Amino acid sequence: MGAAGYAENETAGIKKQIDLYLKLREEIRKASGETIDLKTYEADMRHLIDNYIQAEEPKPISPFGDLTLLEIIVNTGIADAINTLPKGIQGSREAVAETIENNVRQKIIKEHLIDPAFFEEMSKLLNEIIKERKANAVSYEEYLKKIAGLAKMVSEGKGRSTPERLNTPAKRALYNNLENNEDLALAVHEKVVKYRPDNWKGNRAKEQVIKSKLFEVLGSEEEVERIFPIVKKQEEY
Repeated sequence: MGAAGYAENETAGIKKQIDLYLKLREEIRKASGETIDLKTYEADMRHLIDNYIQAEEPKPISPFGDLTLLEIIVNTGIADAINTLPKGIQGSREAVAETIENNVRQKIIKEHLIDPAFFEEMSKLLNEIIKERKANAVSYEEYLKKIAGLAKMVSEGKGRSTPERLNTPAKRALYNNLENNEDLALAVHEKVVKYRPDNWKGNRAKEQVIKSKLFEVLGSEEEVERIFPIVKKQEEY
């Protein structure tokens, strides 16, 4: 900076501004929930690192690693989750609330097509909690308890009253979208597991096999067309 003609006080002022805006960018990123999930690239990144980069063993600087805000809420509690936020957010109850809400909303939007009925219900609950907070209808402590409970349900993909037999995401998605009919959901699940062809997703002929088996259980072409996209979104199928 000195070689470029800046005085020491000018250099210090510029560095201070840069630091301010870097922190501001991080706070906005956290508050909006606009984070990039690099987990899908982890294998490729590890291959590049293992083969082309040499370095000393990494030292963790946070006990939570790369956990998302919702995962921290579920695993260790909302207090720890709040403590991971930038200081500028921690200092404002409004900012903390909006950050958690945005992260919950982001998860709902991302997972909506996997289980439309469940995440639509979660969206409504989130709106109700936000409405209560803005109207000061509940204490801040009660609000944190409610939003933490909602974050847990959204993160785990199941409600408090979900039957124990529905022990996988696919079973729960079918249950939620078949009017909470447990037996029907399990019947559909068993049909798909038993008759699904290898690599059936995206293959029209093989998808028709799945649809024909769904029809045997659902008895309606309209229901088959409604449920099939949900079946197709499930990783376990």
